[in-house]
Amino acid sequence: MDVLADALNKIKLYEGLGKYECTVGSTKLVKSVLEVMKKHKYIENYEEYKEGKFNKIKISMAKRINYLGVIKPRYAVGVNDYQRYEARYIPSKDFGILIVSTPEGIMTNREARAKKIGGRLMAYVY
Repeated sequence: MDVLADALNKIKLYEGLGKYECTVGSTKLVKSVLEVMKKHKYIENYEEYKEGKFNKIKISMAKRINYLGVIKPRYAVGVNDYQRYEARYIPSKDFGILIVSTPEGIMTNREARAKKIGGRLMAYVY
C-alpha cells in the first residue's frame, strides 16, 4: 500500500467534487507533503486526530488544486535535472510545484534547486 498515493488521490477526488474537507490516514510523509502544500496555499489547513487506534488527518481544502498526482517510480533527481522533470509534469513555468524528498527534508523543486541539492520526486501539484 502506498499511503501517500492514497492520500493525494483522495484529496484530488474531494477537490474535484467541490468538498470542503477530506480525511486521510496519518504518517510522517503525508504530514510533510501536506505542510509543503499548505505553505504554497494549495490547502488551507490540516489537523491530526485519533480515531480508535489510528491517527487521521482532517484537511481543509483551499479550492486551488487543478491537478495533483504522485510520481511513480520515485525518480532520483540531480541538481541539474529539475528542469527536465518540470517540463514533464508541470504544464507551465511558475504554475505548479514538484514535491521532492531530499536529505534536508521534503521541499519543492525550487527550494531544492536554490539549495543545490538533489533528491527523489514524490508528487506534483498545479
